[in-house]
Amino acid sequence: MGDQNKNLILATALSFAVILVWFLLFPPEQQAMDPNMDGAVAEQAGGVAPAPPAGLDGAPVPAAEAVAAEIPRVAINTPRLAGSISLQGGRIDDLLLKDYRETTAPDSDIVRLLEPVGGQSAYYALYGWSPSGQLGYEDVPDASTEWTLVSGETLAPGQPITLSWDNGSGLTFTRRIEVDADYLFTITEGVQNASTEAVRMTPYGIVARHGRPDTVDFFILHEGVVQMSDGSLNESKYKHMAEFPVVERERARAEVVEVAQNGWIGFTDKYWMTTLIPTPGQPFTAVSKYVPGAEIYQTETRLPPVTVEPGQQAEVQTMLFAGAKEWETIRAYQNDLGIGGFIDSIDWGWFFFLTKPIFAVLHWLHGIIGNMGWSIIALTLLLKAVLFPLAYKSYVSMARMKELQPEMEKIKERAGDDRQKLQQEMMTLYREKKVNPAAGCLPILLQIPIFFSLYKVIFVTIELRHAPWIGWIDDLSAPDPSSIFNLFGLLPWAAPDPNSFLALIFIGVMPIALGISMWLQQKLNPAPADPTQKMIFAWMPWVFMFMLGGFASGLVLYWIANNMITFTQQYIIMRSHGHKPDLFGNIASGFRRSKPQAK
Repeated sequence: MGDQNKNLILATALSFAVILVWFLLFPPEQQAMDPNMDGAVAEQAGGVAPAPPAGLDGAPVPAAEAVAAEIPRVAINTPRLAGSISLQGGRIDDLLLKDYRETTAPDSDIVRLLEPVGGQSAYYALYGWSPSGQLGYEDVPDASTEWTLVSGETLAPGQPITLSWDNGSGLTFTRRIEVDADYLFTITEGVQNASTEAVRMTPYGIVARHGRPDTVDFFILHEGVVQMSDGSLNESKYKHMAEFPVVERERARAEVVEVAQNGWIGFTDKYWMTTLIPTPGQPFTAVSKYVPGAEIYQTETRLPPVTVEPGQQAEVQTMLFAGAKEWETIRAYQNDLGIGGFIDSIDWGWFFFLTKPIFAVLHWLHGIIGNMGWSIIALTLLLKAVLFPLAYKSYVSMARMKELQPEMEKIKERAGDDRQKLQQEMMTLYREKKVNPAAGCLPILLQIPIFFSLYKVIFVTIELRHAPWIGWIDDLSAPDPSSIFNLFGLLPWAAPDPNSFLALIFIGVMPIALGISMWLQQKLNPAPADPTQKMIFAWMPWVFMFMLGGFASGLVLYWIANNMITFTQQYIIMRSHGHKPDLFGNIASGFRRSKPQAK
């Protein structure tokens, strides 16, 4: 019994240590912004002209909310989006997500994704042309251009709008904007050359954010620039953008990547994203840019230069994703439109080889069951079924170890203090009886990557956001809102703030259920005779109860279901091998005080 308990303690201690290392010993990197603006100048590959930094010379933007309110707008109204497009610059800068609210309260504000300049957090998409040759910035449309609406009234699926602007020098620019029933805009930029000379210019798209946005700032989650370049995923946090190489001609710090045929770039939040997507197969230059002073974060796509001969016209088409990072929606865009790697805009993390299939199965179960909480329980059942052959061997080995206890006690008596003889005789016994003493550790160790992967899934996927289960659990991505502090709602005062230290002490119903489930699983076996081992086993369920109390309730639900399934499996397997667990006897023995030894 002693060796078995040692193995279990070793496995549990290892699990505990890994969790602590993962969540406590790897805080986010802290890197200060380099104020030195005299670094090396980044070269612009391929001769592509740079887009002007939004808000600086060549692309002015309004400086006050009152000014923005006076600008004519075209309404956006789709099944999932609401907002408007500014005719100054033709910016898509006012976007609300109809299907999502800020909190679980039914009357909570609808989530705002894009915001006009003049608000607290300006965030918008802008399109234009960079001039070359004899053309100047005044000859091409930019952020200050006053566009005219020439067709359409409200942007909706199947109802595009067309904007027009004449530069007065023979060039007429058009912009056709379409939107689907989800979150994808299609922008077609056109230019008609009625002058007597050929013109050359570079089309670009910009997504800009004024000021550093509020972020969750948790090290397992990426927020900032997300970019796919010919199959290579690149990510840059906002704090790292301030350390990009200096590009003096643009008065900014920038990182430039040449994309041969398939890619996209934009900004990602925890649940939302705004991404520029050139037509698949189209080469372009992807730029991540930080404008000091103005405190503007910017991503750009610069398409190859276009030459338009006199009397001719040219068009370029790009796409814009602006919405929620829904797995099914993004996967459909990837598969149907050929947007390579678009599903990787969701932050799957290091364990992507586990998080992706785990979420795919969870999403499939949710489609059948219709409740994410019950789907997590069903997922736990499936995972336990997949691991059952290994678990069965482990439990059988544990049962065999119990059968060997009398012989092991005899070996200990014969060996006395000779540790080497003890180990040799025990290893001989294990070989003769074909028992692996470490087999009981393996199921516990396998739970660690699954636990981390499911934690990642619950933390980053929007499908878990505000997903209810039963009763008081109305958000599986948040901790259990109940609390001992007010006797789970029976006393007339509120529970502690979930982010406060008190919430870690006054835990809710589900963390307590987690501790009880671990305790019951432990009571399938008698308490170890060694006082130290007995103390560790006695405290372990309650330490985990408080340690996991502040985790997402969906993760705690998985752990409870996993414990109860493991309890059932182990009980049945032990009975099938002739060992009837004395559950109630083991529980009762834990409450008995040890009798004093006779002198």
